[in-house]
Amino acid sequence: MRERIEYWLVLAAVRPLGWMPRRLARLLAGALAACVYLVLGRLRRVGERNLAMALPELSAKESKRILRRVYCYLGWQLVEFCRMPRYSAANTRAWIRCEGLEHYLAAARRGKGVLVLTGHLGAWEISSFYHSLMGYPMGMVIRRLDNRPLDEYVNRIRCLHGNRVLHKDDFARGLLTSMREGETVGILMDTNMTPPQGVFVPLFGRLACTASGLARVALRTGAAVLPGFMVWEPAERRYVLHFGPELTFAESDDPEADVLAATARCNQVLEEWIRRYPDQWLWIHRRWKTRPEGEPAIY
Repeated sequence: MRERIEYWLVLAAVRPLGWMPRRLARLLAGALAACVYLVLGRLRRVGERNLAMALPELSAKESKRILRRVYCYLGWQLVEFCRMPRYSAANTRAWIRCEGLEHYLAAARRGKGVLVLTGHLGAWEISSFYHSLMGYPMGMVIRRLDNRPLDEYVNRIRCLHGNRVLHKDDFARGLLTSMREGETVGILMDTNMTPPQGVFVPLFGRLACTASGLARVALRTGAAVLPGFMVWEPAERRYVLHFGPELTFAESDDPEADVLAATARCNQVLEEWIRRYPDQWLWIHRRWKTRPEGEPAIY
């Protein structure tokens, strides 16, 4: 009963946001995000701690501005998710564009599969959806929502135009199968992990336990790995799906060292993109929660 109540409460909010004008919906979502920023002090403190560790050069005023913008952009992404069932290639052309598509197409032509390195930066939910609207459906590695009806509802929207979901509890086998079939899979690589699924590599100068599955699959299958992020470009007043050049990983006689080096390279790329758009990354996630043995807790 609790799941059903949660489900209908979410739909009661999602459907009106999806049908009202975007400007009005953004205002309402922005007000909601501002309330969450003020009320949920625990999340706010996590964001403040992360910013202080990762970008110590920022003043307190600058950090606060960035964190407030994070909540604003999350509210905007909620609006777009609510509107996604109405999206088409035609009606998104005016406010979404793609840059670097040639990198993706070249990687896909190799036929060994494509792993899109991405994270909780910008509008990650719209990213894969827009990819399918362009005619290139992809797989997405996700974690199941605890509320099963809500999980089914969200995934139904994600997959309206040919996308498919790979659940984290079976993603290794799913990734290998997808790469053998030359498919594309997007992986959010910026969440805290625990060993043995995660390895410790630097992120903003501090060791972060990072998923090693992308590196292992890429090194094993020869799949292409390239960055892909959809961010809001204020100067253009629209979202841009950026594809970066394909990453290359060195190989040696030590497979575990290769995995570590490749995972570190992925984190380096993530950090570069986050530094370009610091107010669009999910700073309120406890990214450095898992610590190497003997290190004190951060949060």
